[in-house]
Amino acid sequence: MGIFPDFGGVSGAEELRSIIGALLTLVLIVSVLMMVVNGAVWALASSSGNFQTATRARTGFLVACGAAALAGAGVAWANFLLGVGATL
Repeated sequence: MGIFPDFGGVSGAEELRSIIGALLTLVLIVSVLMMVVNGAVWALASSSGNFQTATRARTGFLVACGAAALAGAGVAWANFLLGVGATL
């Protein structure tokens, strides 16, 4: 008696891969845009002596850096998981 799972029964890995890729690309574009905006505000606020705004812009810049790093790592993580799931 041989009972095996039907791995071909659930399709859609390619659609999932394209959706995840599109969403993470959008997050990456927005986070890089926010890095540019926060970097400019940080520079202007520091040069004008407004240290409270400079601190908030620096925090926003660092958060955008973290979001860009997580979005880049998310693509690799999703591809790894989809690759592992196909071999099970």
